[in-house]
Amino acid sequence: MASWSDFAAADPTLAAAVRALLEQYGPGLAYLATVRPDGGPRVHPVSPVITDEGLYCFLVASPKRRDLARDGRYALHSYPPEESDDEAYLTGRATRVHDPLVIATLSEALRASPDVDWHLYELGIDRATLRRHGPSGAIPLAASPTVTPMSRTWRAELSRPLAIAS
Repeated sequence: MASWSDFAAADPTLAAAVRALLEQYGPGLAYLATVRPDGGPRVHPVSPVITDEGLYCFLVASPKRRDLARDGRYALHSYPPEESDDEAYLTGRATRVHDPLVIATLSEALRASPDVDWHLYELGIDRATLRRHGPSGAIPLAASPTVTPMSRTWRAELSRPLAIAS
């Protein structure tokens, strides 16, 4: 598993494209999938925070936080852009951050209230995928020009991107 900084160093172009989709509306916006106690998926909207060092989420007391405390596996999916169906998708393991300096730095920079019961989690990355559908979207209309979708995937264990046209 890799940190955001490891991923960005290994494939800066892909990391920049993923970050652009996650932060396209200003603050980070994405869907976080976690694993329920019965093994089923649970999906929640979150505001991921990307710094030069890592990919983080502040999580208040909630089912998603309990899921990550019990089983750190996650998937993070970007919100769709208004002009296309392009998407960014990350998977890996989330771990609670206990480093007081990291917590203080991020909570101060993002004005996370000390009066709220939140925990900071770092999202380690096993896989990052970017899928470009083009301006006509994932399901082109008959009148739209055809664009071949393109996927790029980076895996921590391979430390190099895979380009796949489909």
